[in-house]
Amino acid sequence: MPRLGCGAQRTSRTRRRIEGNLHMRVKDVADDGGVVIRETAMVVLAVSLLAAASAAPTAGTSEEVRRRLAAGEVVVTDELPPGASTTAHGGTAVAILRASPEQVWRVIVDYRGHPRYYPRVTAADVVEMDEQRAIVHYRVTVGPFSFRFYMEKYPDPLRRRVEWHLAEGRSHGLFRENSGYWQINPTDDGDASLVTYAIAVRTMLPAFVTAGGESASLTETMIALRKLVEAPR
Repeated sequence: MPRLGCGAQRTSRTRRRIEGNLHMRVKDVADDGGVVIRETAMVVLAVSLLAAASAAPTAGTSEEVRRRLAAGEVVVTDELPPGASTTAHGGTAVAILRASPEQVWRVIVDYRGHPRYYPRVTAADVVEMDEQRAIVHYRVTVGPFSFRFYMEKYPDPLRRRVEWHLAEGRSHGLFRENSGYWQINPTDDGDASLVTYAIAVRTMLPAFVTAGGESASLTETMIALRKLVEAPR
């Protein structure tokens, strides 16, 4: 098995601080798709994130992490991707997927197929693409409400790594920051992939609401990706 990075080796730290006030006033926010997100939508999203946060796992020592990975678990730490702001929330998920790196890579860079494994993403359209980057327009839906945002993706096929951040000069709905990466490495036996997924997120919602929700999203995404790439063909 490849050597794990520091994100998978560190013991998870508690980052769930109570910041802000649940009684804060939230102004209406209109996205470029004409969808208006009102206070009711904020409450729906807040409840969804708080419910998901309770399921977020934590990592242990290096040996424990290796044991858990070998057992098929998704190991999540609070290590943020490079370049994340000091106020961002998120973390890093690591798992072994029983599929070749080439197979996992094809799924990761199939941007239009992202709704198949990203939680609450209901649409993904490529609006610009060349050999070095792609701009993808996403729609996220929570209950009857939705918002849209644009991500700028930088795939590196040789390293099997994709990095991203919010596209400049575009509308991003609730997001103030959203960056991260996928990294795919072969395992020692060559029959599986060691997959790392990291995100850093800031939204217009108070930190009390979103803290922990990103960690749960990491796990949900990795599990959904695993089911997709390990499905019989």
